[in-house]
Amino acid sequence: MDLGWEESADAWIRSMGDDGDWSRKHVMDRVMLGRVDRRAFETALDVGCGEGRFCRMLKERGIRAVGIDATAKLVEEARRRDPKGDYRLARAENLPFDDASFDLVVCYLALIDIEDFRDAIAEMARVARPGGIVLVANLSSFSTGGMNQRWIRNEVGEALHWPVDRYLYEFGEWVEWVHIRVHNFHRPLSAYMSTFLEQGLRLTFFDEPEPDDAEPERSERYRRCPWLVAMEWEKPV
Repeated sequence: MDLGWEESADAWIRSMGDDGDWSRKHVMDRVMLGRVDRRAFETALDVGCGEGRFCRMLKERGIRAVGIDATAKLVEEARRRDPKGDYRLARAENLPFDDASFDLVVCYLALIDIEDFRDAIAEMARVARPGGIVLVANLSSFSTGGMNQRWIRNEVGEALHWPVDRYLYEFGEWVEWVHIRVHNFHRPLSAYMSTFLEQGLRLTFFDEPEPDDAEPERSERYRRCPWLVAMEWEKPV
């Protein structure tokens, strides 16, 4: 299936800039890096690395990071920004690595883009070392349940509430913003959680992180709807 990423790659790169989009910079980075900093990871795999931003952040912490993405233009941009880095064109559902290859496996807001997410989670569990961590940031299933309806507004444009519809179904929809048009997928939270558990992983951290207060009006919208989740899974020794 064409998920729209090759056509949207240039717009995505522009939207990320050097610092990342608002959700990453003001909500998720603090949580994700906080979990990384709790342990002395030596090696990491970033699944769905995009233009390589989080890989570069891991490398700044002395971690040997490898990034994979299924979009050639994004892998090319990651290599351009980090010529000494290790970025590979590959799919999350078929990772080109041996079993137990990495201390840390990261999937930072990429699961919603992966159609065969169960196979991708199985692959992430496979390449994690015993005692290693699979660290995931994802859109909340409450938010993706209304991804194309967006805020319900009154007659003067005030946001009343965020809709949740077809929550227990699994479905994909095309979404568009700032010249990006890609196919995202909604799944209930239980679909993700049960898949990780079926791989024998142990949940060690879960959060629905609050934004900082850099932009109070925007931050308030993120507090009204549980927009993002972070979870950490440990592979038993």
